[in-house]
Amino acid sequence: MLLTRASEYALLSLDTIRKSESPIGAEQLANELYIPKSFLAKILQNLAKQGILESRKGAHGGFLLAKDIHEIPVYDVIFAAEGKTPAVFDCTQYTHSCPHGAIGSCSISPFLLKFQIKIDDFLLGLTLGDILL
Repeated sequence: MLLTRASEYALLSLDTIRKSESPIGAEQLANELYIPKSFLAKILQNLAKQGILESRKGAHGGFLLAKDIHEIPVYDVIFAAEGKTPAVFDCTQYTHSCPHGAIGSCSISPFLLKFQIKIDDFLLGLTLGDILL
């Protein structure tokens, strides 16, 4: 589950926005990246709510990065795009769900948790500056 289209679109949008010399609107981004505008607009709003993007209104409005790309953890982008903690497995302790109702007594739960923690640490330590060339 880690990366859905929402995360992919968020990363592609941030790359395009960082290359722009002026604010870029959702419609222009959607057209350039071939992404449905309504879906992209929601992602961009979530990125702005999380402080990753700055939204400017008006005739020359649009979106700008709110921070330098080296200050934006990939984890934060995924969290904003997905609207939840990026989980590798649907049944980790982070999702508070288990298809068998066995959280805490599941034999693979310790492994899943350790794996999730490693992924979280990796994504928190990885910035947009590390992945955007």
